[in-house]
Amino acid sequence: MSTLAPMPAPVSPATRIRRGFADVAEGQVHYREAGRCSSDTPLPLVMLHASPGSAKGLEPMMRVLSQRRRVVATDTLGNGDSSAPEGTAPPIRYFADGHVRALDALGLERFDLYGSHTGANIACEIAIAHPQRVNRLVLDGVSLYSAQEQADMLQHYAPDVPIDLTGIQFHRIWNFVRDSYLFWPWYRREARHCRSIGLPSADELHDKVVEVIKAARTYPIAYRAAIAYDKPARLPLVTVPTLLACARHDMFLEYFETVCQLMPRASHLVTEGTLNPGALAATVLQFEQFLDGQPVQTRSAS
Repeated sequence: MSTLAPMPAPVSPATRIRRGFADVAEGQVHYREAGRCSSDTPLPLVMLHASPGSAKGLEPMMRVLSQRRRVVATDTLGNGDSSAPEGTAPPIRYFADGHVRALDALGLERFDLYGSHTGANIACEIAIAHPQRVNRLVLDGVSLYSAQEQADMLQHYAPDVPIDLTGIQFHRIWNFVRDSYLFWPWYRREARHCRSIGLPSADELHDKVVEVIKAARTYPIAYRAAIAYDKPARLPLVTVPTLLACARHDMFLEYFETVCQLMPRASHLVTEGTLNPGALAATVLQFEQFLDGQPVQTRSAS
């Protein structure tokens, strides 16, 4: 005899995640939003997700941040429920322009901006191209690969996924997403490449796999653009107030000190991440302090 799963706890209307689509030349950009704007709330916050997956992975942060402001999180072209990008190898600035065109369609003129991993690269390009529109910028987890690392990852990290009648796409994406929690990089399945964070919950892993499967044909395109992104040349061009952040468990922590040297005027902070409710609350509070213009206590990677 089967038993019914418990009903989820009710969600406050103020922080409920709403979904929609914005029309762009390629088709549509899918977005999530929560919170409301009024005369006494801060500027809207735009959030850009990491690869692979979609803005669904940002929902826990959105629910907390939207208690004080409107939060909008867009799926990068070729990811989640957004339309496919044009071309086979567009650069990061193309994906940045895709997000900006979606924000134009949503009527968002000036905003704070957050980006994680691939989303951080895209957010960097938006801030460079539109400094008058970006009030404050949070870059959460920025890599800085050597030439050898970059070449290796371009070859192996985001391979094309065949779609066939045996369903190989489901197995390959499941293994890829799961192994990205266990190894860095995920295709180096050796003891010295093990990560220490363990697997997420079954529900979280399922949700992320589903988001990647939806974009199985196109998710590698933005991923490769992010891996190829010339951060030493581009990061110093950001002029808006910036917080460089990285979680203690983030695989990009090894690059953090060098990334900070590229942006000497930026604030920098090593956070507790978002792996559990306590860490999520602490990290979001620090981000809010920066977005509100308050001093951020600098913490190093040590």
